[in-house]
Amino acid sequence: MRRLLPDPADDVDLDEAYALPGPGRLHLRANFVSSTDGAAEVAGRSAGLSSDADHRLFSVLRGLCDVVLVGAGTVRHERYGPARPTPDRRAWRQERGLAAAPPIAVVTSGVDLDLASAFFTEATARPVILTTGAAPATTREDAARVADVVVCGETEVDIGTALQALADRGLTRVLCEGGPHLLGQLVATGRLDELCLSLSPVIAGPERLRIIGGAPLDEPASLELAHVLTADGTLFLRYVVGGRPA
Repeated sequence: MRRLLPDPADDVDLDEAYALPGPGRLHLRANFVSSTDGAAEVAGRSAGLSSDADHRLFSVLRGLCDVVLVGAGTVRHERYGPARPTPDRRAWRQERGLAAAPPIAVVTSGVDLDLASAFFTEATARPVILTTGAAPATTREDAARVADVVVCGETEVDIGTALQALADRGLTRVLCEGGPHLLGQLVATGRLDELCLSLSPVIAGPERLRIIGGAPLDEPASLELAHVLTADGTLFLRYVVGGRPA
């Protein structure tokens, strides 16, 4: 990838460009892809907006984090499987004191998930289910056989409680991969530290999902542009939330 801003350069080291703070302080990064007209999906999935370079960055960001955070709807619609770093990436992580593969934490109020899917049965890092007391007890018991189940609210998942539950496990560098409703919650509650946005050279047309959903914000969240990279005609924008360190 080439860097366009702030200092133009070729062959950017992505690990360096997207480096995270050390363990300890909770840091939440979101990674999304969007068309040039603001769509987050084509035919219900983000794959139609992605590229080889975007896939590469997706892998790098996963490789840097302690845990991937995702909503249940995204797991279902994007047909999630477990995180599978390459052997080199697994070794890279272990050399830096990270687990060989990051666990994936799923936010779901009712545990409406296929517990027999590869996402659970083939995971090398045990998934975490962040759910509610209103989820059926038998469903939570079934889920506990294939994942760590944490109750983070009575009828809705409280994001602050969920993030604290991850931090209590030493998972402080969090990568959110969607969906729009979850991103909306993170922004509304002031939890988001940075947004990595891949801007695809595609016009998707009207009536598409956007990268953020949920209730309207009381006021816009201010972002500061940290860098702009490019490859395959896609722009890779790294924003930090106003006032937060890059």
